[in-house]
Amino acid sequence: MPSTRIETRAGWIGDRHEALIAAVQRAIVEGIRIPEGDRDIRVLEYPPHAFAPPPGRGANYTVVEISMFSGRSHDAKRRLYGALARELAAFGVDIADLKVVIHDTPRENWGLRGQSAADIELSFKVEV
Repeated sequence: MPSTRIETRAGWIGDRHEALIAAVQRAIVEGIRIPEGDRDIRVLEYPPHAFAPPPGRGANYTVVEISMFSGRSHDAKRRLYGALARELAAFGVDIADLKVVIHDTPRENWGLRGQSAADIELSFKVEV
């Protein structure tokens, strides 16, 4: 059950928020093998004066932060990075303008439905 935040400058997404969310979801499903219906994605757009990318980056510079249960392999994360780059390229995000940050979090540090995630039976495998 990853929790995903997409952050970028306002303006370039236009009316494609739903399509962008769907593209990121496809990448996550492909990369770390979660069920397709397991989705928690937010898009945050900032005015240019409130979002300062590294020098030399384009107008579509995007940061994708994914918090997820610990246990995914390095290969799964590689699949995820590649899938995100491919999916976001369709929106004009150059590979040099994409930053992905993964937060591996032990299940006991997640609270779901009033319980520790460590105490909940998952419908998917984390160790992929």
